Amino acid sequence: MHMIQLIGFDGDDTLWHSEGYYQSAHAEFESIVGRYVDLADARLHERLLETERASIRLFGYGAKGMTLSMLEAAFAVTGGRIAADDMHRIVGLGKQVMAHPVELLPGIRDAVAAIAHHYPVVLVTKGDLFHQEAKVAASGLADLFRRIEIVSEKDARSYTRLLLEFGVEPESFAMVGNSLRSDIEPVVRLGGWGIHVPYHVTWAHELDNGLQPEHDRQVIRVDAAASIPKALAALQSRAQARITGRD
Repeated sequence: MHMIQLIGFDGDDTLWHSEGYYQSAHAEFESIVGRYVDLADARLHERLLETERASIRLFGYGAKGMTLSMLEAAFAVTGGRIAADDMHRIVGLGKQVMAHPVELLPGIRDAVAAIAHHYPVVLVTKGDLFHQEAKVAASGLADLFRRIEIVSEKDARSYTRLLLEFGVEPESFAMVGNSLRSDIEPVVRLGGWGIHVPYHVTWAHELDNGLQPEHDRQVIRVDAAASIPKALAALQSRAQARITGRD
């Protein structure tokens, strides 16, 4: 059994705003395609999500994959009738998302700094490499992290590789993030800990997770960044209880 020694933070919608820009692009995409088809009859929202999920293995996460998926879905649902000008507008939506400003969530810098004062902290984020690197640089938070890890998928393999490189057992790792599916579940299933900080809007793909009631002891939910250090202290107490057999 181990005490918590290493803390990971997610990037998008944990440190800075992100999903809202994607949602705005989706709304404009529906407005464009809606000039050609009845959106309800075409099941545009569902078909776009299906296309995005199928494309992740090829294009990965992020604005570039979203843009290619929107182009594919627009062509499919309109039967190829969509005009070249509107296809170009869809490409522009992706560029707007790529260029969105990096706005930190309230209190997050103070929370990360407070934890980094006592623990090594790492940033574990997924998405397009160039876009994520640009967001990290613009965030002003890079100096707080011992390591910045940009991965194609957040799964047990990615977390295990990171922990091996740090020489840390899963039981000594806690992850902070807004996605139960990507940030919390893989770590908890490995034996680690999670601090769930929900964002006000979540991509449908990230809503599914397989956490079970027996994992509740390993996860604490907080509603604001300012509560993260206190939640970590509570998890550390639970880790101590696990060691002493009082858990």
